[in-house]
Amino acid sequence: MQDDPSVMNLLDGYPEDIKAALLQMRSLILQTAAENKDIGVLEETLKWGQPSYLTTRPKTGTTIRIDRDKSDAGDFALYVNCQSSLVSEWRALFPQFTYGGDRSVHFQLGHPLPEDELRQMITMALTYHRKKRSSLKN
Repeated sequence: MQDDPSVMNLLDGYPEDIKAALLQMRSLILQTAAENKDIGVLEETLKWGQPSYLTTRPKTGTTIRIDRDKSDAGDFALYVNCQSSLVSEWRALFPQFTYGGDRSVHFQLGHPLPEDELRQMITMALTYHRKKRSSLKN
C-alpha cells in the first residue's frame, strides 16, 4: 500500500496525543492487512474527511475509517459502515468497549490500545464481504 499524502497531512494537523493514537491504529490496520492472506490489496484515502482503509483487489471487506472522536464517547474511534453487522458482532464479542450506535468503537487516550481485540475487529471488517459471500453459498 502506498501512503496517501492527504491522510498524513490531516494527521499532522491533529494534537500530538491524538495523532500518535491514530498513527498507532493506522499501523495496526496496515500490519493486520499485510499478515492476512484473506485480505485484498489495501488502499489508504480520505473519505468524509477521515483516514480510510479499504480493500480494492479483490474487494474483500468494508471500509474502515479512523478519526478523533468529537462525541463524548472517547478520544478517538474506529468507524465502519452502519449498514454492516460488524458493530453488533463486536458488541457481542467485546462488551467492555464503548460503541457509537452501529458505526463505531471508541477509545480513550492514556489507556493501552487493546491490540488483540482491534486486530480481530480489523480482520472482521477487511474480510466482511468475503465472509458474507461465503455464508450465502452455504
